[in-house]
Order: sequence, then C-alpha cells, then structure tokens
Amino acid sequence: MVDNALVYLMDSVLGKGKPTSKGNRSYHCPECKHHKLKLEINLEEHSPHFQSYQCWVCGFKGKKLTTLFKKIGADSDKVNELRLLVKSTSKETKITVETKKAILPDEFISLINPPTSIISKHALHYLKNRNITREDIIKYNIGYCEFGRYANMIIIPSYNSEGNLNYFTARNFNKNTSVKYRNPDVTRDIIGLELFINWNTPITLCEGMFDAIAIKRNVIPLLGKTLQPSLMKKLINSSVNKIYIALDKDAIKQALNFCEQLMNEGKEVYLVDLNEKDPSDMGFEKFTNLIQNTQPLTFSNLLEKKLQII
Repeated sequence: MVDNALVYLMDSVLGKGKPTSKGNRSYHCPECKHHKLKLEINLEEHSPHFQSYQCWVCGFKGKKLTTLFKKIGADSDKVNELRLLVKSTSKETKITVETKKAILPDEFISLINPPTSIISKHALHYLKNRNITREDIIKYNIGYCEFGRYANMIIIPSYNSEGNLNYFTARNFNKNTSVKYRNPDVTRDIIGLELFINWNTPITLCEGMFDAIAIKRNVIPLLGKTLQPSLMKKLINSSVNKIYIALDKDAIKQALNFCEQLMNEGKEVYLVDLNEKDPSDMGFEKFTNLIQNTQPLTFSNLLEKKLQII
C-alpha cells in the first residue's frame, strides 16, 4: 500500500512523479538531472525495499528518504513531515503506538460535578474567563487535577469515533507558573475530538483544544501546527468536500502546504485569515462570521500566497 500523503510530500519536494510498478514512483534525479524520470523510489510501506531509491542513469542511491531530503537540501519542515509519515508506516512503530494508549491522569477530577475546594473554584473561574460554558464542560468531559504531574491544570480529553480516549491536553490555570502546557507521553498521530466529527459535512482544522471548543461545529484540533498522517489520510479518503484551515500566521507555510495537498485531491479548501487572533479569543459568533466571508482558494491564490512568504 502506498500512502497518498507520502506521495504528495515527495512530489512537492522532487516535482511531479510517476507511478511505475511494485509501489515504485519515478522522479527526475537531483544528482544527474536527466531529462527523463530516472530516479526510482519505493513507496510501498510493506515492501522490504520501502524508502530505497536509485537513479538508473548515474547510480545515485540510498536506503532512507530522510537522507535523500537532506542531500538535496529540503526544507526542515518537509524533513519533519517526512519523519512523521515514515514513522506512521513503520510496522515496529505501529506496535509501539498501539500498546501505549492514552490514559487520563489518576488525579483527574471531572468538573461536571466537582468537589468544593479552592482549586476547583480557580479551575472553573479560569474556564469562565475563556468563555467555556457548563455545556462545554459536559460535552468534552473537561476536568482538572489538584495533585501530581498535572496539578493545577485543566484537562481536556479527546475521544475517537468509538468513544475511547486517544489524547488529552493539560493547560495550567495558575498565572504564576512557567509551565503552561504539559502533553501526555503518547502519539499525536490521532484525530482530535473525532467522536464529534461528521465526515459528510464541512470540517474546520484549528490548532488547539480551546480553539476547537470556541469554533464548536465539526472542528478538529491539530494539537499543534502539523497535520498528522492519520488525519490527512482520513480527510483524503472521506466524502467531506469543504475544509477550512484556521491556523496562526506563524504557521502559514505549513497551512499552505496542507491546502495544496488537499486541493490536489479535489477538496474545496478555505484558508481562514485569523488576523492575529485565535478562534478562542474571537469566540463562536465572530469566527463563524469570518469563515462565512472566506472564499475558497484557487491554485493562483495559493501561488500568490506562497510567493508572499518567500
């Protein structure tokens, strides 16, 4: 099986390739620059030759795609994206990820019916200041911890389509701390808040859990600025047509790469201009008004935006 997301990444770095046989794909060789597609790369994840590459003209070859990317001076963002994609297709990694499941901290206390304590009051006050309602607390099973590794932190769980925990974020509500976030030691290659997603209607991608809660409708938090392989595969293979991408301006380069990959798959993509504000700061009404006035990207728009950040 060849991962479509990996194909798009390779094409974005080496230029448009061509499928050959046995999971191979051919490209122009960056070493000899032959006018024909003579660099053969194996992208079949179950093949013993996965990641190996060889030019049939000059003999340029290797066994790891990360090595290839470094040799040709690919952007660090591309190298990091490649590492994630290759890691997700590794059998050994899959076993590791499957055995290390997300588990809520032992000290987790739900804020649906919290105990009466100073710390619980501080937690609820923090959520109120971030416009988190009781309905939100119930919907997402938001809680907090009074002790342990996540002491004085709001815990927002994420559940997969079957209702099983697949991740959680921890945000400190103590203003006098240097540690704002603390992530669990599990993979981020999941679909955040998947339990609430309808794959037949427009989807919005944002960065964090608080942004997702503010957006409310059919939204997936990336838990950072990277569109993980599992989510990319799901978006590509699902029937969802319209995808809104709402990332901070400091992630514009990554956002444009995501837009291009999804547009190449025939998706209608909207790049939301947040104008220096997070969705969690804007609130539901303002954000909804913003996306309603956002126009779909065209390939000429995409090229123009890419040129602006060079």
